[in-house]
Amino acid sequence: MLKYARRLVVSVMGGTIVLIGIALLVLPGPAIIVIPVGLAILATEFAWARRWLRIMKESAEKGAGKLKFRSLFSRKQDKNRPAAQDP
Repeated sequence: MLKYARRLVVSVMGGTIVLIGIALLVLPGPAIIVIPVGLAILATEFAWARRWLRIMKESAEKGAGKLKFRSLFSRKQDKNRPAAQDP
C-alpha cells in the first residue's frame, strides 16, 4: 500500500512540475530548467521518465558542444576589422 501511495505522490508532483514547465515554454520563465526537474522526480519511479531524461541530457550535451565549437570561431579577430578598444 505504501508503495502505491509513494508512486501516486511522485506522479502528481512530477507531472505537475512537468506541466508547469511546458506552460513556461510559452510564458516567461525557465522551462529548460523546470521540465528536467519534473522528469527527474518522475524518473525515481518510472522507466519512461528515465529514458526521456537521458535523451534531454544527451541533447543538452550536444548543444553545449556546438555552442563551445561556435564560440571558438566567433572569438577570432577579423584582420580587416579594427580591434574593439576599451574605454
